[in-house]
Amino acid sequence: MPENIVIVGAGQAAAQAVDTLRRSGFTGRLSLIGEEPWLPYQRPPLSKKYLAGGIERERLLLRPAQFYASHNVDVRLGRRVEEILRREQRVRLDDGSTLPYDALLLATGCRARRLEVPGAELEGVCVLRSIADVERIRSQIVRGGRLVVVGGGYIGLEAAATACELGLQVVVLELAGRVMSRVVSPSVSAFYQAQHEGHGARIVCNAKVRALEPSGAGSRVGRVVTEDGAHYAADLVLSGVGVQPADELARAAGLVCENGIRVDDHCRTSDPMIFAAGDCSNHPNAHYGRRLRLESVDNAIEQAASAALNMIGIDTVHDKVPWFWSDQYDLKLIIIGLGDGNDSLVLRGDPAAAAFSVCYLRDGELRAIETVNRPQDQMAARRLIAARAHPDVRRLADPSVPLKALC
Repeated sequence: MPENIVIVGAGQAAAQAVDTLRRSGFTGRLSLIGEEPWLPYQRPPLSKKYLAGGIERERLLLRPAQFYASHNVDVRLGRRVEEILRREQRVRLDDGSTLPYDALLLATGCRARRLEVPGAELEGVCVLRSIADVERIRSQIVRGGRLVVVGGGYIGLEAAATACELGLQVVVLELAGRVMSRVVSPSVSAFYQAQHEGHGARIVCNAKVRALEPSGAGSRVGRVVTEDGAHYAADLVLSGVGVQPADELARAAGLVCENGIRVDDHCRTSDPMIFAAGDCSNHPNAHYGRRLRLESVDNAIEQAASAALNMIGIDTVHDKVPWFWSDQYDLKLIIIGLGDGNDSLVLRGDPAAAAFSVCYLRDGELRAIETVNRPQDQMAARRLIAARAHPDVRRLADPSVPLKALC
């Protein structure tokens, strides 16, 4: 068993790794290094309750400070790892100090993509990825103010929903032909667009941003201009154009990276002493027969637990059916599995009732499901998808037939 373990990153994966290591009997030196000044915290509430001011910062913390103290964790916040010295098995921090490791976990997460158009540097142009980002946005929100969200994915739409509830005038500009086009079916896209419009947001698809322009002669953003010449007044612009894996440290150390840090099914990188987990990692998934880089809380938890066990010699294969969720208004969207490559879709229920599911099949096998306010469907679908079930399509399409009856 290693004597020194270092975890780089202080998010969901890092917190889970600490918990798993100590619960599994690791008693050696354990160090946690995070760039932000806060202990590991939940990110999903950032675009919802925390943005709305509904919860205090302390309630975001995954574990209180006492947890790390009682588990003898050397926590170093506000510090950045500058270099991995692989030959020496040490990491060098930005304060010049170094830490030895026998096993190293990279849980560096992702960084928000910035808009790359003229005017992106103007005041009032924001991203939403951290506590600091949200507090910066909150300080600029004025009821009745005009918010333009660039990007109609999870983060953009969640923030738009919160902003509508806060009384802002909201416009969402989406490059694709429908919102959440990369992750949901056309039926779910249409449903959510209608819900947002019903709450007062304006959704504009096929909108490519050309530039951000200042208000008058000032340095603050005043409007967003799209390629078709349309312009949208803005007091605040939120960039929700996705994220990119924070794999710079791994790349500089010579680790194999490919849409994130490449790992095997034991979460091990190209260096056998270095592991990676969470949003930054690209891992094989046996169920879907391909490599994945997943941006989800569930994957961060499950993969970090697997990595931690493997770091201390407990052989553990990481192979889970992924799942995701999004809360917008009073709607709970849950997605189980991956629907790309499907050859048919089956609708269960009526979108007009705001409670329905969309099932993805390929060659008769249930590969994924999207559920809106139908928890009973997603719970049964987990078992069906994991079992590679081939349900009767007629019964699958009948919402009066419980999915659990098809297991």
